[in-house]
Amino acid sequence: MTQRIPCKNENCAATILPATAAKTGGICMPCHQEQERQKRQAYIEKHRRTVNLYENVTNPVEILKIMHSRITYDPLIQYVPYPLSKEQLYASLSAEEMVQMQEYALHLLEANNEDEELCRDILASLVCYRNVNIADCLPQLMEKEMYDPGVLYKDASPEVRNRILEQVEWDEENRNLMLLALAWIGDEPIMRKFREWSDNKPDWAEQMYVSPEYYAREAGWELTLTGNRRDLVHDRSFAVTSFRGMPLSGEGSIFFVRKNEASCPWCCGPLTTLMDADTHHPALAYLDLTSERLQVNTCMNCGCYGVIYMEYDAWGQAYWSGVNVIPEYLGDVMPEEYSEGFLPAEPQLTCSFESRSAYYASIWEMSQQSSQLGGHPSWVQDAQYPDCPRCGQSMHFIGQLDGSDLEAYGEGIYYMFICTEDRMTATTYQQS
Repeated sequence: MTQRIPCKNENCAATILPATAAKTGGICMPCHQEQERQKRQAYIEKHRRTVNLYENVTNPVEILKIMHSRITYDPLIQYVPYPLSKEQLYASLSAEEMVQMQEYALHLLEANNEDEELCRDILASLVCYRNVNIADCLPQLMEKEMYDPGVLYKDASPEVRNRILEQVEWDEENRNLMLLALAWIGDEPIMRKFREWSDNKPDWAEQMYVSPEYYAREAGWELTLTGNRRDLVHDRSFAVTSFRGMPLSGEGSIFFVRKNEASCPWCCGPLTTLMDADTHHPALAYLDLTSERLQVNTCMNCGCYGVIYMEYDAWGQAYWSGVNVIPEYLGDVMPEEYSEGFLPAEPQLTCSFESRSAYYASIWEMSQQSSQLGGHPSWVQDAQYPDCPRCGQSMHFIGQLDGSDLEAYGEGIYYMFICTEDRMTATTYQQS
């Protein structure tokens, strides 16, 4: 048997074969690899240079082009980040600059198939952040079979709409995305078609996970029992922001994520008030609530496993609803295990008084700040509007809180819903 020898590294207890020692100078392979890693890191730190791609570039269009460009990773180059995000730059664009970005996106689409993703990102940013009408671009997108995300088609012309309605009947490969695009268009002819598909299922409907008319929910609306359109979202959104420059109390004040005195009947942990809001705030005034304030409570633990319903009284105070049904798969959680890491030392978030595009956060994969009241939800998974347990109707979306805005490394999104007729709220949670 070949005798093994100890590694020369004083802090290592490994033994190695003589052949390995000859290759590594007497140290074991893990120690050798660590030495090589340190040498490489030292070389990188010594020779790394800083590159500012935005130096002397002041035109926001040119800055966005740089941001959207593909940069090959090089460990010897450290790129200086631009002080503003894409989201902030798109919000600052003039009408002329938005046209330039739209033209640039189409140029990318025609120039190289590999740039289709960049084209999609630019157009989605224009549509979501600024509610830009890109109807003139849609024929070119269809030629490239680019139907995702469906919100790009929300302003489609009758010609484009009719073309999709015809093609969806036979285009099996793109049918799912086409149904989403039709849902975002959502005009009267599409409502009629959805009603028709609801009453008489097409042969291809068996291949879909849900009935065709349910695609409407992905675009924030649904068909009623009488076949009419019922919107499930507000046509404006309001960003949930930090307290800077915002009122701590008084008319229109809204606070988020406060510990509640009540306990969850399921896990015995404390309930959380996701939102405590003045109902006169423009983000909620459209609901015409009779109470001065509205609370939306949930259990941050159990709410990750299913819908949590709350009822609220004439003063808007929330309390646990007797209609809640504990999920069978809910694990046992002891009170001492309940994490409150998401709770700030004091209220740190409130809601802006300035509205923005209803589509601002409609695409979860984009890099925007997703916490908001109103607008379209950022569905991490499929659209999930809870049914009101009293009237059976889909509940209206009133807002969402992104886990990353609640705590460091937070994940997932908490969604809030309301049924004003039955004085009920609901919360759900989705995570990738």
